[in-house]
Amino acid sequence: MTAPTIPASESVRQKQPAQQSNQPEQPRRKHDRLITRDMALVMLATFCFMSSNMLANPIVAGYAESLGADGMLMGAVAGSMSFISLFCRPIAGNLSDKTSKRTLVAVGTVLYFAAGLLYYFANSPIMLIMARVINGVGFACCSVCLATWMSLLLPIRHMGAGMGVYGTMNALAMAVGPALGIRAQKYIGYRLTFLSSLVLAVIMLLATLMVKNGGQPVRKKQTSITENPSTAVDIDGSASATKKHRFSIRSILEPRVVPLSLTFMMFAIAYFANQSFIVSYVQSRHLPVSSDLFFMFYAVALLVLRLGLRDLFDSKGFRFWLTVCSLGMLAMLACMTFLFNDWMLLLAAIFTAVGYGLMSSVTQAQAVVIAGRERSGIANSTYYAGIDLGMSVGPFVGGLVYGHLPAVWFYPVFMLAMPVAWLIYLLCVKRVSR
Repeated sequence: MTAPTIPASESVRQKQPAQQSNQPEQPRRKHDRLITRDMALVMLATFCFMSSNMLANPIVAGYAESLGADGMLMGAVAGSMSFISLFCRPIAGNLSDKTSKRTLVAVGTVLYFAAGLLYYFANSPIMLIMARVINGVGFACCSVCLATWMSLLLPIRHMGAGMGVYGTMNALAMAVGPALGIRAQKYIGYRLTFLSSLVLAVIMLLATLMVKNGGQPVRKKQTSITENPSTAVDIDGSASATKKHRFSIRSILEPRVVPLSLTFMMFAIAYFANQSFIVSYVQSRHLPVSSDLFFMFYAVALLVLRLGLRDLFDSKGFRFWLTVCSLGMLAMLACMTFLFNDWMLLLAAIFTAVGYGLMSSVTQAQAVVIAGRERSGIANSTYYAGIDLGMSVGPFVGGLVYGHLPAVWFYPVFMLAMPVAWLIYLLCVKRVSR
């Protein structure tokens, strides 16, 4: 018996699935790239955004003093931006999960322009506080939206490495921004320095307008109400469409990320206390150290570490990084306690990069993984709340320690932050691991 012949058309149809299955290979490979054109533009926008903020931070207190502010009012001017950001971030995070990231970044940029003009025309400390408040709202919008936008552009399996590279833009901005602000203030004064910072806002806006993926919100598939009305849910997990707009804590915070945020807050408290008092600490102990070099050393060390260890971010668990970063922070605080020259300052900066710097990227990536892409905006805002709290609590506690204890005890006191971070983690380990 002869085998039946297969028509040529049928043979072609049988080969098509195999051909089609191979066709998506190239797009998938392209999408899997760690850095794409859109990601590069978002990171450029992030660099300009963070540099603009860092440019203002080291000179705004002196600007307030030149307008007649006393010490307490100088502190209020300097701290008002992070205080406002703390309350605005949850709202920005909620909005970033429901609207285009490009739109919210544009709104934040407009607020930056308004703040910049207020800085320029300010004739009293009260006007500076108004500028800082507007700056804080814009800071909340842009920080949450840019980080969320970046996380949406990344493949989930490269989230740790991608957010690590994203963090390098913050590291560079932390070095370039303050250097630009301090140097510009010496040559052109406070007012023109703040006005010139608007150039960075323009570059940020142009970069975001060039991104092809506008950062539209990610939606979960909803259960059809006609299939089973009792199980219908919206993207926030509400019981029904009628409850969709009802307020809940999940609309401003991601509960599963709160333990992560609190754990990282302990690192931020130690870091920002050092940032605020390193100059006074060096002066009070009459140390032969150039304290301004610390942040340059830190930024370079963090850039090298994040690029060199980027593959480990996705292969090692959160507990591993918490252990490494805790040891890094303790080593940094020990180096600052026994500081005696610039080489020891360099060592302290490297350990700061190992501690606070790496923990920043690890925590942010873990927050997005735990919450999922559809709630990445609120996850990022919850993560940044830990930074805002650390930025507020760290200098406040640092002032108490500095004013009531000998200077040599300043850094040993902040070593207590690491056991507290571990206590928070161990009490909530099931939530922060996934």
